[in-house]
Amino acid sequence: MKGVAFPAGWRLEGLQRSHKRKSFSSGEEAVDSWLRQNAWQSQSKRLTSTKVLIDENDRLAGYYTLATAQVDFSDLPPEMVRKLPRQRLPVAVLTWLGVDHSAHRRGIGARLLATALRDCFEASQTFAFVAVILDCLNNEAKKFYERFDFQPLPGYPMRLFRPAGRLEAMMKT
Repeated sequence: MKGVAFPAGWRLEGLQRSHKRKSFSSGEEAVDSWLRQNAWQSQSKRLTSTKVLIDENDRLAGYYTLATAQVDFSDLPPEMVRKLPRQRLPVAVLTWLGVDHSAHRRGIGARLLATALRDCFEASQTFAFVAVILDCLNNEAKKFYERFDFQPLPGYPMRLFRPAGRLEAMMKT
């Protein structure tokens, strides 16, 4: 996967306290509330890492948050864990992704997702994991992520995953 291009004048930055989070409105209250009330604190405690997309007018147009976690091997599909140890396995987690209403219908969500996956891949060169996982807030979000090769985890229909091997293959195209 080649580099992701955002509109001219837009830039991606690590979340800073000075970013104007209060005006962000994606239309999904949980997504907005996380950014406004929790993202900075979580990042300050080194629990998550958030990147924000700033538009040409210095408004926050979108964001994503990444973290790491572990899942029990039994939560993953049998074909994926066949050769893995029977223990908790490391995963990258896309905890949040949101696009401000002013940037809807412009492909910004897909570009943010591609950038988040690239960040996960780059991190995997230092800190290994077996998959990228995420939890969907609703069926609309689930359909969005399934378009990008995410699949439901067995027994968890709203928790999706993408194996690290497929992530690596995507990055090399």
